Amino acid sequence: MSVEDLQQQFVAAMNAASTSADLKALRDDFLGRKQGRVTALVKSIASAPPDERRALGAGANALKQLIENALTVREAEALAAAPPKDALDVTLPARQPWMGRRHPLTQVQERVEDIFMAMGYQVIEGPEIEDDWHNFEALNMPAEHPARDMQDTLYLSSPVPVPDGGRAATLLRTHTSGMQIRYMEHHEPPVRIIAPGRVYRRDSFDATHTPMFTQIEGLVVDEGISLGDLKGTLNTFAEAFFEARVATRFRPSFFPYTEPSAELDVECQGCSGRGCPLCKQTGWIEVLGCGMVHPAVFEAVGYDANRYTGFAFGVGIERLALRLYGVDDIRMFYENDLRFLQQVAL
Repeated sequence: MSVEDLQQQFVAAMNAASTSADLKALRDDFLGRKQGRVTALVKSIASAPPDERRALGAGANALKQLIENALTVREAEALAAAPPKDALDVTLPARQPWMGRRHPLTQVQERVEDIFMAMGYQVIEGPEIEDDWHNFEALNMPAEHPARDMQDTLYLSSPVPVPDGGRAATLLRTHTSGMQIRYMEHHEPPVRIIAPGRVYRRDSFDATHTPMFTQIEGLVVDEGISLGDLKGTLNTFAEAFFEARVATRFRPSFFPYTEPSAELDVECQGCSGRGCPLCKQTGWIEVLGCGMVHPAVFEAVGYDANRYTGFAFGVGIERLALRLYGVDDIRMFYENDLRFLQQVAL
């Protein structure tokens, strides 16, 4: 092979080389000590005719120098363009970021709040450390009332002033119903509020109970409020929350601060009312307690019970979450197992 042919092959190969690895392979191919093309050309000079050896040797040396210089320049350029060893390789696929979510119970609470705000309710909050007056007395539960035994109250040690001028025991509130009293003490009717917040009871921590849970209390007060308004409101809430036309029923019940009182049940979503372990074969799931506000509550806050009527309801967020997600153990919402929390998050 002539010097000219070899030079043309090198130029073509150089134009096709694009990486440092390509340049290294090109150097080995043309200048390799054992099998390089230029090396083979130099070795062939010894067998060439004597009168051609001088010109062939000069041409081979010139080609070797040309190739060496060209490769040195291209390798320097490639090195300058290469990123540092520890640099970020922007050509690599990006790592998928871990996306955090709000806790499922927070999402359920926000869902309930959105439904009632769309119906014109105001969301209010209040203290978790409550006094005996707002938590019991003003809600028609005097000291000897048996309903207090149902609350499993966690009392604290420091008494606080109350409206009658005395001092009452403090406690971790057992419901957000005390916000009814706090709001009505400072606002005249009409009233339309919901009060979400944590509540505390001396309960065991098992599949259906927890010593701390979240409740949303609702209150409506105005002239002419009836039991029909209560039923229509809660039926609308149930359909909006479960995003379906669900069957509901109201069962008579008892709460000291409402008369008459009722429990709202919805048709079991797990069996469509046929009966299953989730609903204890009844076909119904208890959702919340409700009723018409007792006149004694109006008397405690100075409302005219002959002029105003109202209804109240209280719903546990955890109970709604159990129904919404089809979970049968309330503890799963508090054990911080990310596998579970990511699975049920909306």
